[in-house]
Amino acid sequence: MLDTVTLGVAIAIPQPHATVLTNWRRRVGDPAAELIWPHVTLLPPTPVRLADLADIDKHLSETAAAGNPFVMHLAGTGTFRPTTPVVFIQIARGVGDCEVLEKAIRQGPLERDLDFPYHPHVTVAHEIDDSGLDAAYDGLAGFVARFTVMRFGLFSRDPDGHWRWRTEYEFGGTAPQLR
Repeated sequence: MLDTVTLGVAIAIPQPHATVLTNWRRRVGDPAAELIWPHVTLLPPTPVRLADLADIDKHLSETAAAGNPFVMHLAGTGTFRPTTPVVFIQIARGVGDCEVLEKAIRQGPLERDLDFPYHPHVTVAHEIDDSGLDAAYDGLAGFVARFTVMRFGLFSRDPDGHWRWRTEYEFGGTAPQLR
């Protein structure tokens, strides 16, 4: 029996935007389209002990309660190529909010080092051939979405590679007006 689970924390991209992004991911041949929904990562996949889940839940509840909803504006594409074969949707508004939240989450029972500096984004193509990466980059260049982020979620990876939501954590503050 396993005594660990791999967790992550993310902001889910709401509908109808999530379906648009998932369909693009399928179109360019990214197998991850079937494993994970569109999101902004706040804590990358992190193995934790099952015995720590109560402390993690408390930490995330307190982090959310201290946080405020914020407006996120997604606009256009970016890439990490040539370093990493990734195409993503850029965050035009909400970067600072994500950075503050990520730093608060990556404390206490979820403290860990990162492989790369934190850069909030929405992955739309990952580790596929160049033509697929180019198609995602060009095809989503005009993508725009605006929404209010009211919560973040804790998810875990199943043995089959699918990511499943475990819990959502609502922010404690009041929501700004979407403009």
